[in-house]
Amino acid sequence: MEQKQRVIQEYVPGKQLTLAHVIANPDPVLYTKLGIEQANAIGILTLTPTETAIIAADIATKAASVDIGYLDRFTGSLVIVGEVSAVEMALEAVNTFLEEKLKFSTAPLTRS
Repeated sequence: MEQKQRVIQEYVPGKQLTLAHVIANPDPVLYTKLGIEQANAIGILTLTPTETAIIAADIATKAASVDIGYLDRFTGSLVIVGEVSAVEMALEAVNTFLEEKLKFSTAPLTRS
């Protein structure tokens, strides 16, 4: 009788900020679809490990006058809203902190 081998797979996320994007002056329908407050800009971050979204939200709200639109610690998604310059400042602060203090691989700040 052939003996079966047991394989255990484990997910080991890297320390990464994979997306840092600002949507300046978005179409108001985006706020409705996302179910968040309307502002002049939306900032989007995707992070691993996923709990890093909590740290990023703390850094973002301390760095600039922004509000949390959405935070999901299970997927690593963070959406912030505010004035365009404040959202950019908040995302830059998150990128800098994660790279310098936590030694994460970071993503360039993009904008549309």
